[in-house]
Amino acid sequence: MAISAKLVKELRDKTGAGMMDCKKALTATDGDLDKAVDWLREKGIAKAEKKSGRIAAEGLCNAVEKGNEAIVFELNSETDFVAKNQQFLDLLDDLANTLIDSDATNEVEALAVDMNGQTVADALVSATAKIGEKFSLRRFTRVNKSDDESFGVYKHMGGKIVALTVVKGVDEEVARDVAMHVAAINPKYLDQSQISDEVIAHEKEVLTNEALNEGKPANIVEKMVMGRLNKYLKEICLVNQPFVKNPDLTVEKYVKQNGGEIVSFLRLEVGEGIEKRVEDFASEVRSQMK
Repeated sequence: MAISAKLVKELRDKTGAGMMDCKKALTATDGDLDKAVDWLREKGIAKAEKKSGRIAAEGLCNAVEKGNEAIVFELNSETDFVAKNQQFLDLLDDLANTLIDSDATNEVEALAVDMNGQTVADALVSATAKIGEKFSLRRFTRVNKSDDESFGVYKHMGGKIVALTVVKGVDEEVARDVAMHVAAINPKYLDQSQISDEVIAHEKEVLTNEALNEGKPANIVEKMVMGRLNKYLKEICLVNQPFVKNPDLTVEKYVKQNGGEIVSFLRLEVGEGIEKRVEDFASEVRSQMK
């Protein structure tokens, strides 16, 4: 019998299995949804269903370049142990090789890219069922550069932190030095022109209240606040930070000494923005004894 796309989607939503696996299951069971669920369970494919609600906050980030394009992304797993597994590392490489050759520019587009006959989204579900942990792709970005610019890529601890820079007028070694600095120091902005008025106003308010609470005279508070504000803004901007390999120079001066100019940077650290579940093992054991 013909299996409708609607029925395939319904089975996929119910089990978390890949589209092709769902179609096979429905074909094998003549379109019976309940029997198809059992078929997937028997094959070990529907294991991903129970894992779909887990928090994947470990894993690795990756950055690869090809010509004038580069991609940066994060592949998450549930545990750091699995992130060191060769199967996970192979999946990370396969994703990088597949996505760099695609037209994807964001996470949604990346999940729809064909990867060995199935979408990236389905490949992750299949890997979840096979390896036994939930995998997820997040924070995918594509970066373009011109011929007179260089990419700098730096990976810390195999990809726990990844930085990508675009620097004009220098070679890859200088661009990589800047990427190393970005990975180590974690600047928030390239320069002060990228900082919104709202951010500056908020910081100024905080510093003003801080100075007043210190009991400083009102007539010198404003001057103090401006000094502290300028210092803070320099600390969070890449171009103004002391260069990690030579603190006597700012990053901007280091690059200019080599005839270059920083265009942009990206930095990913595994698990940023994910609320990790805190497990109470003792409570879990007690609950199972009741």
